[in-house]
Amino acid sequence: MNILIIIAAVLISFAIGVPVGMVYRKKVAESKIQGAENEAKRLVEVAKKEAENIKKEEIFKAKEEILNNRKELDQEIKERRGEIQKQEARLIKKEETLERRAEDFEKKEREVEKEFQEIEKQKGEIERLHEQEMVELQKIASLTKDEAKAILLSEMDKELTAEKASLIREKEQKAKEDAIKNAKEILSYAVQKCAADHSQETTVSIVALPNDDMKGRIIGREGRNIKALETLTGIDLIIDDTPEAVVLSGFDPLRREVAKIALEKLIDDGRIHPAKIEEMVEKAKEEVDNTIKEEGERAVLETGVIGLHPDVVKLIGKLKYRTSYGQNVLNHSIEVSNLARIMAEELGLDSKIARRAGLLHDIGKALDHDMEGTHVEIGVEILKKYKENPIVINAVEAHHEDVEPKSLEAVLIQAADAISASRPGARRETLEAYIKRLQNLEEIADSFEGVEKSFAIQAGREVRIVVKPEKISDDQMTILARDVSKRIENEMDYPGQIKVNIIRETRVVDYAK
Repeated sequence: MNILIIIAAVLISFAIGVPVGMVYRKKVAESKIQGAENEAKRLVEVAKKEAENIKKEEIFKAKEEILNNRKELDQEIKERRGEIQKQEARLIKKEETLERRAEDFEKKEREVEKEFQEIEKQKGEIERLHEQEMVELQKIASLTKDEAKAILLSEMDKELTAEKASLIREKEQKAKEDAIKNAKEILSYAVQKCAADHSQETTVSIVALPNDDMKGRIIGREGRNIKALETLTGIDLIIDDTPEAVVLSGFDPLRREVAKIALEKLIDDGRIHPAKIEEMVEKAKEEVDNTIKEEGERAVLETGVIGLHPDVVKLIGKLKYRTSYGQNVLNHSIEVSNLARIMAEELGLDSKIARRAGLLHDIGKALDHDMEGTHVEIGVEILKKYKENPIVINAVEAHHEDVEPKSLEAVLIQAADAISASRPGARRETLEAYIKRLQNLEEIADSFEGVEKSFAIQAGREVRIVVKPEKISDDQMTILARDVSKRIENEMDYPGQIKVNIIRETRVVDYAK
């Protein structure tokens, strides 16, 4: 029972408290809302007052700025008006000055016109007097005007002809003297600017040895090493009492260089036998080929010639191992190119054509050992093959006066070639004649059928001929030696005697697999 009373009391209390609480919360909320609305109204009023104040301040500032700008504009307008007034004053002065000058010119024009009229009157008077004098002269001389004029002109023509002839002779002589003087100055300038080395090519090379014991290893058992090296290179090895040195003798610088490089490689390697010698000779030939290419590129770079075909560059490099009367042909070609360029620049000609023709003028000498014809003919064929400039081809063809030069650059090539060849110590004809004799000796041997290669050695006292074993038998070797000897006797002039040495070697190669 008590529990029910308690529960009923709680429920009644809850029922009464909830509405009372809700009424209380509603009144509190309404009071808060009213306070917030009053605060919002107050803030709006404050904001309106601040906005009005800011607006007034901005309007005041704008008015001040407008006033300042108006003052500046008025000041600028005053300054511009002052400048315009000054310019107007200057223009008025100039206009007055021009008017005064115009008046002066009119006065002068009137004065000149009066003077011109006076001159015309005087001219008419002079003509009248001249006619009277001519009439008087005709009466005195019994000659008409035309007859007197003809006689006078005839006499004057004679005098002028003599004077013209004398003047022409004088000018021609002076022109020749000046031309010779200028030519000498240009040549001397070119020679001074293009100094060159004139060291002579020799027919021997020296290879240094680490010790004298190496000489025995180079000779080999029963001389097989030295024979193999001489047979493969065509160079004569002279091993004498000279301490720690071997002399390589041969007229062909290219072969001599191959033999020298091969021998140096063999000495560095230490293994010297026929198979190794053959291997080193092949490597030396490859190295010489690379050197030829590098020398050609160096010459092209040094002379500034561009656009050459790679095959032509190699031929230029090959001239390093070619001599002409003892003068290195590559150095000679570079010098001719530089000399021709310098003279062309002095004369205002095409220096590119001159330097190109100078470098290529002896290109035929790179192949004149292997082809028939003069080096000029061979050079022209090579340049035509590679479609060279016709002016350059003519300069190459005309540098020994085989044809007429068609350009001034071709004449410069002739002059530059003569300068380079005539420098003191540049050439030596005895060496060239000696080399020609050795070349002829090899050409005679190579002309026989069955000959693989031939080498003139011992300063031309011996020709070593390597034959093809499949074409020449042992019995035919004797006949071939006699035929070569007879032809040498009939076609060559030489002191003493020449030994004909024929070598026939049979090789059999097989591989173990």
